[in-house]
Amino acid sequence: MRRLINTKVERGPALVLALLPFALVIILYAMGSAERLAENPNDKLLPGWTAMLDAIDRMAFEPDKRTGDYLLWTDTYASLVRLFAGVASATIVSLILGICIGILPVVRATLAPFVATIAMIPPLAVLPILFIVFGLGETAKIVLIAIGVAPFMTRDIALRVAELPKEEIIKAQTLGANTWQIIFRVVLPQIWPRLIDSVRLSLGAAWLFLISAEAIASQSGLGYRIFLLRRFLAMDVILPYVAWITLLAVIIDATLRLMQGRLFPWFQGGRG
Repeated sequence: MRRLINTKVERGPALVLALLPFALVIILYAMGSAERLAENPNDKLLPGWTAMLDAIDRMAFEPDKRTGDYLLWTDTYASLVRLFAGVASATIVSLILGICIGILPVVRATLAPFVATIAMIPPLAVLPILFIVFGLGETAKIVLIAIGVAPFMTRDIALRVAELPKEEIIKAQTLGANTWQIIFRVVLPQIWPRLIDSVRLSLGAAWLFLISAEAIASQSGLGYRIFLLRRFLAMDVILPYVAWITLLAVIIDATLRLMQGRLFPWFQGGRG
């Protein structure tokens, strides 16, 4: 008897199956939009494709009458700078703390409970505190992203370090390696690809914190524009902005995955 779990999907059918949910969503949206627009041509909830294309052209390729900026690109640049700064800061802190917690018993006993507790605090709950401490500028937004994803990444890296074969640590000590040599020559080379996985898993939360911070206090950014235009029910702009954010997230994730495969082929091979 052929079991479903053993069924292999070839590349062609796999591509069709992957595109099927997207096609279904597009078809359902087109049907819903057509039905609503037939009843009310001025309906704003589900704008037609033409209206959204006109909005994209206006936001991306026509200068704003007030500022002269091309708003989509200005917002994208502002958001990506904040996102990369926050994620990069969290990555550096998480890498250092995660390795130390995972390999050093004293650090684990001291910091592991603290990091686990901090990870339970909803980052959005401390956003008002960040605005009070750091003001309404860029620092508060970057810090929110960093503290939002750093505890998770730290715990993930610590777990990955703890899962490394103990035989490797013992062999390194037998050969005379000290603690720092073990960290830099045994632990760190194996953690790099796992760190990329951790960053990829954290990107969704990072986008959430970014959009939230921009919606509350900002003068530019993708989140700022979406929450500004909601007052006018400008779904013809909001929906393309949401799609653009999704596309950016997919591109960043794919870039990290490609970088992981190029830099650490041994890791991808072992996973496969």
